[in-house]
Amino acid sequence: MSKQQPAQFINPETPGYVGFANLPNQVHRKSVKKGFEFTLMVVGESGLGKSTLINSLFLTDLYPERIIPGAAEKIERTVQIEASTVEIEERGVKLRLTVVDTPGYGDAINCRDCFKTIISYIDEQFERYLHDESGLNRRHIIDNRVHCCFYFISPFGHGLKPLDVAFMKAIHNKVNIVPVIAKADTLTLKERERLKKRILDEIEEHNIKIYHLPDAESDEDEDFKEQTRLLKASIPFSVVGSNQLIEAKGKKVRGRLYPWGVVEVENPEHNDFLKLRTMLITHMQDLQEVTQDLHYENFRSERLKRGGRKVENEDMNKDQILLEKEAELRRMQEMIARMQAQMQMQMQGGDGDSGALGHHV
Repeated sequence: MSKQQPAQFINPETPGYVGFANLPNQVHRKSVKKGFEFTLMVVGESGLGKSTLINSLFLTDLYPERIIPGAAEKIERTVQIEASTVEIEERGVKLRLTVVDTPGYGDAINCRDCFKTIISYIDEQFERYLHDESGLNRRHIIDNRVHCCFYFISPFGHGLKPLDVAFMKAIHNKVNIVPVIAKADTLTLKERERLKKRILDEIEEHNIKIYHLPDAESDEDEDFKEQTRLLKASIPFSVVGSNQLIEAKGKKVRGRLYPWGVVEVENPEHNDFLKLRTMLITHMQDLQEVTQDLHYENFRSERLKRGGRKVENEDMNKDQILLEKEAELRRMQEMIARMQAQMQMQMQGGDGDSGALGHHV
C-alpha cells in the first residue's frame, strides 16, 4: 500500500514577485462582503417631488404608505424626521441606504424654528457615533451619520428664499449640501441656466459652503476628467423625477407625458437626473470621507473642548427663554398675592376674636 504524498504548496506568482500588489483585491473582497452604508437626507418644501426623485434614483419604493396631509393640517404642522432604511443589492454589492425625510419643513406659517429639529437630528447621530466609538465594543458600529443632504430649491421663485439661505447657513458646517432645483420641466433651458447662475451667485454672496466635487487626479483617464468637469458645471442640479414607464420613440422610458411630448428622466438633454445619480454614486466614498474627516471631527473636537459634556438646548431661542422667564415671574407674583390674601384673612379673623372677647368682659 503506497503512502500518499503530502500536497506541496505551490507559489502561484512568478519568481521575483512578492505579492503585496494584490492587497487592493483583498480590501475589495472584504468591503464587498461587509457591504456599504450611506445616509442621505432630503430637505425641501412639500410638493417639490422629493419622494419621487429618491424612488427614481434607487429604483425602489421607500414610501409605500405615505399619507399627504391637507392644507388645514399643514398650518400648525411641525417638522418631523422620518428615516427609511432599505437594503439594496446590485451585482453582489450590498448597500444599506438610509433616507432621512423631513416632512413639514417650510409648511407652517411661521417657519422661524422649522429647521432646529433637523439640526438636532444631525447632532444626535454624531453624538451616537461618538458614544459607540468610545465604548467597549467597537466592532459593529452602525454609521447613521448624515453623509449628504439634497436641498430642494423651488423652480418658481427668483433664486433662493430667506428660509433657504438661513437653513443652508445653519447646517453647512455639519453636512455636505448638494443643491437641487426641483421640477425642472417647468422651466425652459434658458430659464434653467439663468436660475442656476443666480442660485450660485447667492450661495457665494451669503458664504454658504456646499459640497464641491474633488478635482480628478492627473493619472485618471480623460473620460473621467471630462465627466468630473461636466458634473461640476451642472451644480445646482436641475432634476425631474418620475416612476412611470412611458413609450417614447419605440422604447419604454421613465418620464413624464405632456401634450407637447415626453420628458425623459434619464435623458441628459432633458434634465440633470443622470448627472445627479452619477455624482452620488461615483463620489459616495468621498462624501463619507468628508463627513468623517471634516464634519464629524469638528463636532468631536468641540465636544472634547467642553470636556465631553453635552450642552442641552445650546441654541435655544432667546424669545423662548424670555417667555419662560415671564411665565415664572407671573407664577411668583400670583403666589405672593395668594400669601398676602391669606395673611390679610388671618389678621381680620384675629381682630374679630379680640372684639368679641372685650364685649364679653
